[in-house]
Amino acid sequence: MKLFEEYKLGPIQLKNKFVMAPMTRSRAIGNIPNDLIARYYGQRSSAGLIITEATSSSPNGLGYARIPGLFSLEQARGWRLATDAVHAKGGKIFVQLFHTGRISHPGNLPPGARILAPSAIAAQGEVWTDGQGNQPFPVPEAMTEKDIESTIQEFVDSAKLAVTVAGFDGVELHAANGYLIEQFLNPKSNQRGDIYGTSRLEFPLRLTTAVAQAIGSDRTGIRISPYGTFNDMGSFEGVDAFYGEFAARLAPLGLAYIHVIDHGQGDVKRLVRENFKGTYILSQGYDIPRAEAELAEGRGDLVAFGKPFIANPDFVERVRKGIALSEMNAATLYSAGAEGYVDYEAKAI
Repeated sequence: MKLFEEYKLGPIQLKNKFVMAPMTRSRAIGNIPNDLIARYYGQRSSAGLIITEATSSSPNGLGYARIPGLFSLEQARGWRLATDAVHAKGGKIFVQLFHTGRISHPGNLPPGARILAPSAIAAQGEVWTDGQGNQPFPVPEAMTEKDIESTIQEFVDSAKLAVTVAGFDGVELHAANGYLIEQFLNPKSNQRGDIYGTSRLEFPLRLTTAVAQAIGSDRTGIRISPYGTFNDMGSFEGVDAFYGEFAARLAPLGLAYIHVIDHGQGDVKRLVRENFKGTYILSQGYDIPRAEAELAEGRGDLVAFGKPFIANPDFVERVRKGIALSEMNAATLYSAGAEGYVDYEAKAI
């Protein structure tokens, strides 16, 4: 099977083509990674590459309850527990860096943090807060040019901490699922009149370039979700060509990979594949037969799996040995403790 073949991701040798997709699990009490999180990732280190849950590069980006950050030494040292656990078992791990932007609420932010977005347009919907339950998304502050510059620098500083202190093999920039970077990409949330609005690729390209220059392009990846509707996003006129151009302009940077959430619409997958050239990670709802078929057809190089890794820490070996998969407990996906997190049985190892 092609999924079990080794793969060279820039300077990093992967033992197989299974990628553990990034999945929010809300176990970082005080926004600091801990022993429980280290145990969780260490259990799943048979994946060729692990991409962590979305991790904030800034206090301003901590829009959800109990999500980890990576903007302080304490957080970086907490993450080191996880990277050491994965590396001890021969795995590789990238941290997914993001900023929630308008997908936030003051009840989830530390004192002094601000809710920032490209434009002062509130997202439709609600967000969970531990103190007040579900709350509507507030109207964010439209970012000034100074805010944009400082936010880019926060991503750069976070990426440096990730590789120098936390011990990650690389960084994935989360430009998907309706968070800050995608908020700049989508005209529904970006209605600015300056260069960051008239050229909606400006902020994502500047940010990606800055991070790649800081830690190395071959240790920098990016995730996108064309046609995604999560967090009040949506399609827009010319979306295929827009993301095709984005891929073409990312290509000269020599990034480690592009990670595409496939919503099964339009011609965007083909355009991104043709224009990016580098490693392409397939993602969204893949089972083993579909993954094998698309790898064989050259539609991608690696395949990301999400939910199977939650209830099956030994997912890779279960596939290898033909052992049936366990079902996850949806009720414990975002709870604070060990139940439904590190207590799933590994039957194949």
